[in-house]
Amino acid sequence: MTTTVLHTAAELHARARTGPRAVVMTMGALHEGHATLIRTAREIAGPEGEVVVTVFVNPLQFGKGEDLDRYPRTLDADVKLAGISGADVVFAPSVEEVYPGGEPEVRISAGPMGQRLEGASRPGHFDGMLTVVAKLLHLTRPDVALYGQKDAQQLALIRRMVRDLNFGVQIVAVPTVREDDGLALSSRNRYLSPQERRTALALSRALFAGRDRLAAQEALCARAREVPSSQARAEALSALGESRAAADAAAVAKASPGVAEAVRAAARLVLDEAARLDPPLELDYLALVDPADFTEIDDDFTGEAVLAVAARVGTTRLIDNLPLTFGAPGTPDAAGQPGSLLSDQAAGEASGAVS
Repeated sequence: MTTTVLHTAAELHARARTGPRAVVMTMGALHEGHATLIRTAREIAGPEGEVVVTVFVNPLQFGKGEDLDRYPRTLDADVKLAGISGADVVFAPSVEEVYPGGEPEVRISAGPMGQRLEGASRPGHFDGMLTVVAKLLHLTRPDVALYGQKDAQQLALIRRMVRDLNFGVQIVAVPTVREDDGLALSSRNRYLSPQERRTALALSRALFAGRDRLAAQEALCARAREVPSSQARAEALSALGESRAAADAAAVAKASPGVAEAVRAAARLVLDEAARLDPPLELDYLALVDPADFTEIDDDFTGEAVLAVAARVGTTRLIDNLPLTFGAPGTPDAAGQPGSLLSDQAAGEASGAVS
């Protein structure tokens, strides 16, 4: 496949369109995670559609002291990977093309959700991200845009912007791609030394520990639900002293009130151990949140949640997350409801990342 490189919106708008246009927004330095997004876009667009990959390092997303200057620029390699993965066009505009009047006076505000977690650690980051996403949606005019689940808060904010401001585009989320050792793929992984990478693995291990703790709690709850509730059965169990089912039910009654906190504690234990490594992991935050607004969930929460972590290893800051479901599988609260991470039926959305 021949991939066309374009630098202006006028060139892109001049292309004939016979099918849907799917867009994957990136800041370049493409890796297998981006390739997965592009392949998914190709499947969605179909043979008659068009896949456009944007490559633009957005200065508005970088705060004071962040890595704008050292962020890798690898356009030739990016074009090659994009083409192999199924892209028809790489749209690589200049800063002047995206911001023709200089930094914009009017910007998209991320609101309260944009001030939590990543927003608290990187003030103004999400305002800059949403502003460039809005501009790139206008410049590329897609039918569907894909983003990665790895940037879960970004994904949630893009969905909210598209819904609140009536953008005529479908948002599709693509699950996080991980390396064989569990580390989430990121352009910033290349900054890690071998020793730093070993420490950084604590991020994914912490998430998996939280997931496993939740699975154990859900299994316990499922076992408890198997205990017949009839009076006759209860009397029979009492006569036996205590059966395995009764013991399980008692354990659930004791453990259930702290399920969310148990998940946090399991993840925190791994991170605390990593803080004692050489080099140490410096935790920014560990959060278990509702994806609708990124506020912390309570122990009686049911439905989809996000276990998210951010930390620094050496000079490199990394983020990761896992979607989790609280509540019995198959119940109304646990089945993919509108606003869920990988389906948004109410808004006709599905979701992904600008990184």
